[in-house]
Amino acid sequence: MQEFTDFLAKQPPFNALSTQDLERISSKIDVEYFSRDAVIVSAGSEPLEHLYIVRTGAVEVLDKGNVVDQLGAGDAFGHISVLTGLPPQYSVRASEDTLCYRLPDPRELVEDPAALKFSHFGTLITRHRLTASALMSDAQSNVTRYMRNILWVKAEDSIRDTAKQMTLTEQSFALIESRDGVGLVTDRDFRSKVGRGEISIDSPVGAMMSSPLITVSKNATLASAFLQMVERGVHHLVVVDEFDKPLGVVRAMDLSSVQLRNPLLIRAAIESAQSIEELSSASLLLKPSLVELHDNGIPSLHVAGLMSAIVGAILTRVLTLSSSVDKPVPHSWLLLGSIARGEPLPASDVDTAIVWADQLGDGDPSEEIRNNAKHILDLMEKCGLERCSNGANADNGLFSRSRAAWIEVSSGWLTDPTRAGALLLSSIAADNQPLTQPVLGRAIMENIRETTRSREYLADALRFAVAKKPPIGFVKDFVVDQSGENRGGLNLKEGGLAPIASLARWLSIALGDVRGGTIERIARASEAGMLQGEEPEVLSSAFTDIHQLVFDEEIAAIRAGRPATTWISPESLDSLTRRHLREIFRAISSIQATMESDWSARLP
Repeated sequence: MQEFTDFLAKQPPFNALSTQDLERISSKIDVEYFSRDAVIVSAGSEPLEHLYIVRTGAVEVLDKGNVVDQLGAGDAFGHISVLTGLPPQYSVRASEDTLCYRLPDPRELVEDPAALKFSHFGTLITRHRLTASALMSDAQSNVTRYMRNILWVKAEDSIRDTAKQMTLTEQSFALIESRDGVGLVTDRDFRSKVGRGEISIDSPVGAMMSSPLITVSKNATLASAFLQMVERGVHHLVVVDEFDKPLGVVRAMDLSSVQLRNPLLIRAAIESAQSIEELSSASLLLKPSLVELHDNGIPSLHVAGLMSAIVGAILTRVLTLSSSVDKPVPHSWLLLGSIARGEPLPASDVDTAIVWADQLGDGDPSEEIRNNAKHILDLMEKCGLERCSNGANADNGLFSRSRAAWIEVSSGWLTDPTRAGALLLSSIAADNQPLTQPVLGRAIMENIRETTRSREYLADALRFAVAKKPPIGFVKDFVVDQSGENRGGLNLKEGGLAPIASLARWLSIALGDVRGGTIERIARASEAGMLQGEEPEVLSSAFTDIHQLVFDEEIAAIRAGRPATTWISPESLDSLTRRHLREIFRAISSIQATMESDWSARLP
């Protein structure tokens, strides 16, 4: 038994256990021998009651018949099924004659189960698979599951009669048929317009309908529908078929059983805040809500989208409460960076910029606007949102310009890469989302689309984009930080997320369409032929997996009350996750090299 104890003491997830706990586990070990090609675990079979540890030999992990990993001495398998009580998601087959230790659920054998380091349930892939199935059965179910039948009325029907029909049918909404199309009226309209005396109860209901409809596809998930509600600040979505015909309505209040309401409630609290103090109190709910959504199994990019919407709502409310949206001249506040792309991390700071309307007179409003912007950013920080530590802020002259100045400088960036800071600033300006005065705010984005990008610029911009390299070594080890507080660590944001986001941004600039986030940009590049074969899928899945891993780490830090970080120790990851990351990094590096060599031939 001492041999078992000594072996386990060196292997995750057992290496943090006490000697007594190791001995308890060792006493329950059975040794099993498997000849080459023997199937040890079959995907979809009954949940396992025992897990396995490879002692000698090797096994292959198969996903739908394809080998996705190889495990050697010290690697565990089968533990995900044991831990969750779910059927195994993968098959495991001996790739050579193999000796395994077989043991029951170790949590039931030890005094301190928390010391078992089953990191991330084993792998990024498996965690994603579990999240997308069992742990997210509600959030990922079809939106039609919570869809309510439609109450139809005509635009000329009175508000009084419509209210009666809504009461009789126990509905909080009605769809209205009018000459101009279909509109929506909700109980909130009755309270805000009729209740306040803005409109007579005997007026036609069409006078207070909302149009056009805010719709969601019948194929959408509840999670994506909820994200749209938060982004648009609404409580009803009309479910439509492939021909945009209304099929039903889903309400925010019906999603309470999905445990997704917190962000919508925060959004309502933000929009109803009447002072910076009230807004600050409402904003305190943001991080706990991110933790709750994460714990409910919502994928990190979905939670990030919700976070972006709420951050935008907070800053918009700050602008409204400060009565400075259009002072001293009309101007548009922009969000930049990962928040603009809809993919921030819980600890992301807020990058901002300003575009103001061109002035005909001699007066220069720049100083007043920037002083006002500094005041706004101070108020924003009172609400728990940190300004960019690297200077991408609306009170910085580089990020606050008139519309004409923005167009002039961005045109110069796109034609002459030798201009000071051209590559860096053009990449920053490509990621923007207008919060106020959207027509004015879209000037930069539209100019990127309309300006002819020189081949010299595209070549230099690509070199700039792929300068962010994945941290992979020449043989098999990661390139880790060699000194300082992060010694031995990987920065997964700089080494994993940034290389993909930077390449996707370059692709979007090359195509003249910088809308959306990294995943959308990759998809458009694929449609245009600038990404080929498996490249789009590799980049999208890699970005999703790494984002989830970093998000998990930052949520864990928030829960523990310690500073969030994008650094992670490779030693904290199980062997399969480490291998998966290495393959991701190698794939990203390969795609970077391919794009550098033949980007010109791929241009549409």
